Amino acid sequence: MKIAIVEFMRVGQLYPYTFDGELNIGDMVVAEYERGLGMGKVVKVYETDSLDEDIRSIVRKATEEDFKIYQENKEIEKEAFRVCRKEIEDLQLHMKLVKVDCMMDRKKIVFYFTSPTRVDFRTLVKRLASVFKTRIEMRQIGVRDEARIIGGLGLCGDELCCSRFLRTFNPVSMKMTKEQNLNINVKKISGACGRLMCCLWYEHETYEEFLKTAPPMDSIGRAGDVEGRVVYINPIKKTVILRTQDGLMVEVSVSDVEMLAPPREDSLKEHKEGVE
Repeated sequence: MKIAIVEFMRVGQLYPYTFDGELNIGDMVVAEYERGLGMGKVVKVYETDSLDEDIRSIVRKATEEDFKIYQENKEIEKEAFRVCRKEIEDLQLHMKLVKVDCMMDRKKIVFYFTSPTRVDFRTLVKRLASVFKTRIEMRQIGVRDEARIIGGLGLCGDELCCSRFLRTFNPVSMKMTKEQNLNINVKKISGACGRLMCCLWYEHETYEEFLKTAPPMDSIGRAGDVEGRVVYINPIKKTVILRTQDGLMVEVSVSDVEMLAPPREDSLKEHKEGVE
């Protein structure tokens, strides 16, 4: 059985479909998904002998007529965006319109928006339905999804991960910044969406595993003839810095350190509060 994996929104959710004939990566197809009938791009093709679940079949490979309809729908989306934003202002709704999707059969138009609170958009839906004479769906999304749709550049200078390749958002916490010895400056560790940068999660597992074997901060350790308190941990180099009684800073490998005494109680409390 031939399976094609299709995306309907750039770096969005992936949908599996069965198909007959020939399809290649990059081909545009028309298929039914949770929003309705849409045009998507094939990102993967493979064959399998069995399926774990029932999946839909691709309606057809996109034709010249489909591309024409797709372009016409783009114009409808622009007009729908303009009308919806004006109605939002007139109704003084506390919401921000992000994107509009018109289904291929034009039986539904989906409006994506962000809002810090729940919004009563019943009047807005009635007005939009009266203008476009089709079913209207309002879908509230998060600020991370908004950044994915709009796109942009990160602090690193590259295109945002979420609009380039990151399809799922993993939870990111301040604890990760602490474990990675990063400067806890909100502006420097926040992404375009205003939340903690997703890339903090990429190396988290490596740091977490290293810290399980490394001597804790403020503990007393010995490496050869050097004895001192651990004042810095470097997971990248897999080393720690010991401060001796003479005030000397000595960098040693974690594998060479023998812990002599645990951290002081007040230090543990301070570290715990900082992580939380």
